[in-house]
Amino acid sequence: MASARSEPRVAVHADDLTLAYGADDVAVSGATFEIPVGGILGVVGEAGSGKSTLARAVAAQSVFGEGENPHVQGGRLEVLGHDITRTPARQQAGLALRVGYLPQDGGSTLVPHLTVGENVAAPIYQRDRRFDRTQAGAAVASLVDAVRLPLSVMSKFPHELSRGQRQRIALARSLILEPELLVADDPTMGVDVLVRGRILTVIADLQRERRFSALVIGHDIRELRTMTEQIAIMHGGLFVGYGQVDAVLAAPLHPYVAALAEVTRR
Repeated sequence: MASARSEPRVAVHADDLTLAYGADDVAVSGATFEIPVGGILGVVGEAGSGKSTLARAVAAQSVFGEGENPHVQGGRLEVLGHDITRTPARQQAGLALRVGYLPQDGGSTLVPHLTVGENVAAPIYQRDRRFDRTQAGAAVASLVDAVRLPLSVMSKFPHELSRGQRQRIALARSLILEPELLVADDPTMGVDVLVRGRILTVIADLQRERRFSALVIGHDIRELRTMTEQIAIMHGGLFVGYGQVDAVLAAPLHPYVAALAEVTRR
């Protein structure tokens, strides 16, 4: 009798991963990390440290305006059991359907001439043009409610919402296909400080309810630690800290990590 196939324990696995643009522009070098199924990894670092490159590689997709995609120049990257370095482009497109991607300033990627409801539903019809509209409407309404917005916003257009509201609608759109993994690239970027915590709380609550895995990029370690205890700290394309937040900050191995530890003590 054949044994039952065991479910994978790791959603994302990177081993000595190097990511580059073109032939020589290395953006991430030697990164090794894991995201367990149902877990969250927070990634923090200054601008230009390679965070967004890492997010785009793990998401295996991009949005209009992001330019050239990074490629794996060395090491290994597995996402939901697929080796990104060996997966053909057609299979990567299928993988992208299992990964929700919220790019930097995701609210600005909403289509301006579509209503909020149509924006959230768009991935459904990109996958299946004949999908039942009643079912799609119910799924959209459920997610709009889940991101703590009134259902009345569904008939509005993006420009009628605040930046924080647009960001939450972009989050709803990234989750509409019920992905196994969410990649959120600095979801609070440019959002008023009073709204940032609310956005991260929504992501954390949805992650617990829907049990997806998540990679969340941020710039403030104090904000990220409200939603996860697992952190990676990037500086100059390198991982200079990785592990449980308190342990990483208690014994910093790099001046940048020491500076972050000092900030958290204030």
